[in-house]
Amino acid sequence: MTLQEPKQTKFKKSHINAAIRYIILIFIGIILIYPILWMFGASFMENADIFGSVGILPPFDRVVWDHFPSAWQLSTHNTILFYYANTLRFLIPRVIFTIISCTITAYAISRFNFPGKRIVFTIVIVTLLMPEVAFRIPVYVLMRDLGLLNTFASLYVQDMFAVNSFFVFMIIQFMRTIPRELDEAASIDGCNALQTLWFILVPVLRPIIISVGLFTFMWGMNDYLGPLIYLTGAETRPLSLALAALVDFDVLVPFGRVFAAATLALLPTIGIFFACSRYFVESVTSSGGKE
Repeated sequence: MTLQEPKQTKFKKSHINAAIRYIILIFIGIILIYPILWMFGASFMENADIFGSVGILPPFDRVVWDHFPSAWQLSTHNTILFYYANTLRFLIPRVIFTIISCTITAYAISRFNFPGKRIVFTIVIVTLLMPEVAFRIPVYVLMRDLGLLNTFASLYVQDMFAVNSFFVFMIIQFMRTIPRELDEAASIDGCNALQTLWFILVPVLRPIIISVGLFTFMWGMNDYLGPLIYLTGAETRPLSLALAALVDFDVLVPFGRVFAAATLALLPTIGIFFACSRYFVESVTSSGGKE
């Protein structure tokens, strides 16, 4: 009995600690997900119910069912799918070019010694600390001189050159945990630098690469300032600008329709996030040295 009591006490303490942790996590999760639930519930409300209560759903006799069909027909001539397509026309190339350019840049910095390497890495860190708005005017002038204004290319051409220092830094830090013996073994087997990157390192880097793509997609879906500056035509308007056009304070804004459109716009991002969440967690917790 003397030996069993400490074991039972330890067993109870571990279960109590686990229960407390789960309760705290559930409470924090409810706080974080509440705005999304409220936005979805507000899609079925009139303005008076939206601004008069913090409840998630209105009374059943006051539910408005017309906001989602109205939000689907986002403008007079186009449905929300048209603006989804416009968004993907620059977002897919942006994700691809960001992954390729940032991975190659991080590979060069973390795996090779060359003159000025410290200067290059310092530039990466400095640009990481600079606000993005500082680059808006130079990039706009460059796109104007290249004749790319009001084209989708203006939103992803710069991503060919690893302009996102945050992702470069992320991949560098992850790549530093990968043993260099893998590179040496690949070199002995006859692989050149690009073959080593593609066949040896990229499979190990898969979690961080997927995380970079996930962040790029989410930030691109939420990008409002970029399309507002570079895209001026109605036919090139992406989803973010189409949603902003719904809010016109010169007339009575049906905010239920606005929230319904925002809910429809959020669904792909939520789906992709949950589909890639396992890799996102691996990118944070993985040491990078496993098979």
